Amino acid sequence: MLQIEHLTKIYDPYVLAVDDISFTVPEGQFLVLIGLSGSGKSTLLRCINRLVEPTSGRVIWKGVDITALPEGELRRMRRRVAMIFQQFNLVKRSSVLTNVLAGRLGYINPAWSLVNHFPRTEVGRAMQMLDRVGIADKAQVRADELSGGQQQRVGIARALMQQPEVILADEPVSSLDPATSHSILHHLEVLNKEEGITILCSLHFLSLARRYADRIIALKAGKMVFEGPPAEIDEKRFKEIYGEEAEVVEIK
Repeated sequence: MLQIEHLTKIYDPYVLAVDDISFTVPEGQFLVLIGLSGSGKSTLLRCINRLVEPTSGRVIWKGVDITALPEGELRRMRRRVAMIFQQFNLVKRSSVLTNVLAGRLGYINPAWSLVNHFPRTEVGRAMQMLDRVGIADKAQVRADELSGGQQQRVGIARALMQQPEVILADEPVSSLDPATSHSILHHLEVLNKEEGITILCSLHFLSLARRYADRIIALKAGKMVFEGPPAEIDEKRFKEIYGEEAEVVEIK
């Protein structure tokens, strides 16, 4: 479904963030990227939907070279490849409902959003998505009045408004407590297992990756240093990825 071919990203002048990475993601897989901060996880995810422009290499989705798409076709592609952000990326002074409806902007007349007026069908759809993530009662609350976990649920509901086939989740639980982290990842797991949405998710903690991933890719200094099932990351592999001084921290 998704092919990454020799992807490289160099930030001027000399920062090699992603270094010649290639892999394939089958449809319906829950793939987790792990690695230290600065290892290239976020850059790799953002190169896939061209929020960051790759320096070289290709991203091919369903036979289409995303890296070669003109702007109009790229916008249409992004409808089906949703992103969930580490810092939520909500309009904090707007209501939860308005933030979720923003996920539909790729499908409707943009003029409606300027006056904060959306078709009833889209409002109904947004309420259904909020109900799915358990916060329909917060629809009229300002986004900045929510807890971190609730804000990330808004981010998931917004992504679902795109009717995505792929979700890119960039450290979606890095600022959340363990219980809330499991809650957010469980929502993604349900979307993956019950609806077949392909998930690419970057995580910091190996214990979370082991719990939710079908497959793990580890990055170190922009290079791919491991690819395989979670069970294959033993203590030796862990030290290779995170360094000799690192210790496994279990998130329960």
